[in-house]
Amino acid sequence: MDPVTVIGLIAAACTTFAYVPQAVKTIKTKDTKSLSLIMYVIMTVGILLWLFYGILLRNIPIIFANTVTLLFAGIILILKIKYK
Repeated sequence: MDPVTVIGLIAAACTTFAYVPQAVKTIKTKDTKSLSLIMYVIMTVGILLWLFYGILLRNIPIIFANTVTLLFAGIILILKIKYK
């Protein structure tokens, strides 16, 4: 694997797994009062667009990062809407 791809994968892992603590906390507590709905809507749409972009480019780091991030951000968004 070339060094550029390795850097991309490491960056993807860092930004992707940054969502884990918030997702875990939100799932456990069901407390979404302090989360911005509009921010999570915009962020989730942006992540979805990044995923499509990565697929079009066939860029593994972009696809990996945004698939996993979409999962975490989507869970948080769904819980925000559900427990509004």
